Amino acid sequence: MKQEVKNTKANSTSKPDLIESDFLVIGSGVAGLTFALKVADQATVAIVTKKGITDSNTNQAQGGIASVFDKADSFELHVEDTLRAGDGLCHPDVVKMVVANGPRLIRELMELGVRFNIDHGRKGRDNASRLDLGREGGHSCNRIVHSQDMTGREVERVLVGKVLQHPNITVYQNHVAIDLITRSTRIRRGTVTTTHEDFCCGAYVLERETNRVKTFSSRATLLATGGSGKVYLYTSNPDIATGDGIAMAYRAGATVANLEFVQFHPTCLYHPAAKNFLISEAVRGEGGILIDARGRAFMQDYDPLKDLACRDVVARAIDTELKKSGDDSVFLDISHKDPDFIKKRFPNLYRRCLRYGIDMTNEPIPVVPAAHYMCGGVATDVYGRTDIQRLYAVGETACTGLHGANRLASNSLLEALVYADQAAAHAGKQFSAGRLEPLPPPPAWDEVGTTDSDEMIIVAHNWDEIRRLMWNYVGIVRSDKRLERARRRIEIIQKEIHDYYWNFKVVPDLIELRNIAVVAELIITCALHRKESRGLHYTIEYPRRDDVRWRKDTILRRPFVG
Repeated sequence: MKQEVKNTKANSTSKPDLIESDFLVIGSGVAGLTFALKVADQATVAIVTKKGITDSNTNQAQGGIASVFDKADSFELHVEDTLRAGDGLCHPDVVKMVVANGPRLIRELMELGVRFNIDHGRKGRDNASRLDLGREGGHSCNRIVHSQDMTGREVERVLVGKVLQHPNITVYQNHVAIDLITRSTRIRRGTVTTTHEDFCCGAYVLERETNRVKTFSSRATLLATGGSGKVYLYTSNPDIATGDGIAMAYRAGATVANLEFVQFHPTCLYHPAAKNFLISEAVRGEGGILIDARGRAFMQDYDPLKDLACRDVVARAIDTELKKSGDDSVFLDISHKDPDFIKKRFPNLYRRCLRYGIDMTNEPIPVVPAAHYMCGGVATDVYGRTDIQRLYAVGETACTGLHGANRLASNSLLEALVYADQAAAHAGKQFSAGRLEPLPPPPAWDEVGTTDSDEMIIVAHNWDEIRRLMWNYVGIVRSDKRLERARRRIEIIQKEIHDYYWNFKVVPDLIELRNIAVVAELIITCALHRKESRGLHYTIEYPRRDDVRWRKDTILRRPFVG
């Protein structure tokens, strides 16, 4: 892989447009907002978000949060289901920690004002013990805590309200992070001096409205930038999901892991006017059945759990069915259920489908797989710490060891809550103990020698080409031949982007293009490295799992250049 030199568009003699805070949070999903609220009582926090504060993957999350509340359920069963989905690569200690902390943090959300669905027929001492619990693929029990079919939006509603009211938190909307700022430590061993990018002390950030680059200086930085779905042509993710945190951390020298494990959600709406419209897995949890264009239910041919199999199994099954039939989509049918139940359980889905002329109460919904969730990311420990000091990563940006080779449904919001809590506890303790002493202000951004671009068509063309080659060559089913073709092409595109980046002033589209190119290259590199099929990574040359050689994480780190 060709490596990219760490950003040096900085000039220590320039007068900085400087914004200082104790903590810098990049991203405004559930992980970033939770962290900010938990540290803000003792420190100042700046939240940078590339669009509006509610523009996040969290806000799109339909299903819910997996956690143990039912008497028939147990931590052991949730752990077992998570390990099974992760196909041998989950870190058991991490899984146990995350599962055990779930009920406490869901209760915290309820105390803040989050309104989860209550089962009024269930007896219990409080609302938490009376929660209405759904079920999704891969789960052996009902354990999905939800708010109708828009759980993420409800959680965001409450967290955003608390953040905007907090006197120690400042939110910078429509600010696009460009690169992390690191302080290097020079280490001398004999006659050789090496440089280690030791501390993160903030980030360079572009303000959309003014096209001015600001320097955000902080004692510690949290990456909570969400997913990478826009690396692919078809995705359930919003437009903001361009892998920014993974790309920035990798360029800064942090370790990334397991980026070959991209989860494709089996059921996105297939309709020419629909964009990024996910049909929740909860529909199958409530009895929805996948059928082909001739009305045949086919999941029994692929897994004993049929329509409640794990997402990787269902996505590959649909991919296989479409390739065999030549059809454009399969269909998800829940029309055999009572119409009033469907409208009450899935009010948002029902309204959205009607908007596209589909009445899910009496006809099946056309669906196709789409890139949905990145199980890999910036490698962290149990406190969300990366291997760059003072840099934390949480949520979909991070690779914590929870998901392994495949994420269990509704474990994503759970992980975001738990790791935001873990990171905030660690960072807060470091701050109160005086271990996060202020660092000297970093150098300001330097645009000397750059000009305004007059060829943005190049950015648009490269953006489109990356997304198409990733979909065609690095998708649900892979081969060495396709991966090598993708690797050769991404190297050429990377060079074009590199030349463009250093000659023109940065704009949001260029920043995001640069990031999706880095993440695409990392996904391809990891996929080429793993010579087996496991979880979400399926390659026709190596169709079986190999626990002898490959039951381990895929680790990448950019060598120091300079």
